[in-house]
Amino acid sequence: MEKMQDKLKSIAANLGISFFSIVIALIVGSFFILLTEQSPILAYAALFDGAFGNFRAILNTLWRSTPLILTGLAVAIPFKAGLFNIGAEGQLLMGGFTAAVIGFYFTNLPGFIHLPFAVLAGMLAGGIWGGIPGYMKAKLGVHEVIVTIMLNYIAISLTVNYGINYFRETGRQATPRIMETAALLRFNDMPDHAFWGRIPFIDIFAQPGIRLHINFLLAIVGAILCWYLLFKTTAGYEMRATGFNPDGAEYGGISVSKGMVLAMFISGALAGLAGVGEALGTHLSFMAGMDAGHGFTGIAVALLGLTHPIGVIFAGLLFGALAQGGLEMQFAGVPSEIVMIIQALVIFFVASLQIFKKYIVKRKAKEEAE
Repeated sequence: MEKMQDKLKSIAANLGISFFSIVIALIVGSFFILLTEQSPILAYAALFDGAFGNFRAILNTLWRSTPLILTGLAVAIPFKAGLFNIGAEGQLLMGGFTAAVIGFYFTNLPGFIHLPFAVLAGMLAGGIWGGIPGYMKAKLGVHEVIVTIMLNYIAISLTVNYGINYFRETGRQATPRIMETAALLRFNDMPDHAFWGRIPFIDIFAQPGIRLHINFLLAIVGAILCWYLLFKTTAGYEMRATGFNPDGAEYGGISVSKGMVLAMFISGALAGLAGVGEALGTHLSFMAGMDAGHGFTGIAVALLGLTHPIGVIFAGLLFGALAQGGLEMQFAGVPSEIVMIIQALVIFFVASLQIFKKYIVKRKAKEEAE
C-alpha cells in the first residue's frame, strides 16, 4: 500500500511539473508577445481558436500531433534504456523515403498487399537506421549521440540530395506520386469507404481541409504498445534495468547489449512510421522539407512527456496544438517564432523543475540520514 502511495505521489509530482511548466511558459511568452505590440490575451485566444475552435481545427491539430507523438516515442523508448536518440530525424527520412519508393514503384499490387508492404518496409528501414547506433554502442562502445547525428546527415544526403534527384518527378522537388493502393486513408475520405462508410455519423468527417489520416490511430496504438512493452513484459523490464544501472543489470544476468539494440531498433521503427505517415498520408510522395524538424521536436515532446509513452501522447497533442494554433496567431499579427519560443520555454522549465525536484529529494534524504 505504501509503495502505491509513493508511486501516486511521484506521478502527481511529475504531472504538476509539466502543468506548471506550461503555465509559466505561457506567462513568460506573453512578455515576448507584448514586445510585438500585440495583446497576449488576443494572441492566446487566436492560438486556442486555431487549434480547437471548430471540428476541422481539432482534427488538424491531431494531424499535426501524429508525427510528434511517434518521434517523441522514438526518443522516449531508448531513454528508458539509458540511450539518447538524436537520430529520429534521419530515421523518419529513411522510413518515409522507403515507403514512398514502394508506393510509386510497385504499380500492380492490390491495396491489401501494397499498403502494408509500404508501411512495414518504411518501419523496417527506420528500425535498421536506429539499430545501427544501438549495435555500435553495445558492441563497440561508440556513443549513440555521435553516431545518430552522423546518420542524420547521411540520411539527408541519401534521401533528399540523392534519392529525390534520382527519382525526381518533372517540375517538382519530390519523388513521383504514390499509387492510390499505397495511400493511408484520410478521415475525410472515410464516408465514401466501403468499410468505414458503414459507421454511424461518419459523415461528420466529410469536410474540406481535413488532413488527418489513419496514421494518428497507429500512433496511439503504438504508444499503448510501447507502454505495455516497457511495463508489462520481460524485455521492457530488462530495458529499464539497463537504463537504471547497466552494470547491475549485467550482473543480474540481463543482456545489456540486446536491450540497447532492441530499444534503438524499436525507436527507429517508430520514427520510420512517422515518415511513412508523411509520405503515404500527408504528401503522397517524398519531398524536400517533408520532415519539418519533427525528429528534433520529438526530443522536446519526450522530455515534456517525462519519457513515458502515455505522457508522450499528451505532450505531442500540446505541441500539435501550438503548431496548428500558431497559424491563427499569425493572422492576429503575432510572429510565428513566438510559438517556437513558447515551446522552448516549456522544455526549459520542465528541465529546471525536474532538477530542482531531484535536489529537494536528495536534500531530504540527506537530512533524514543525519
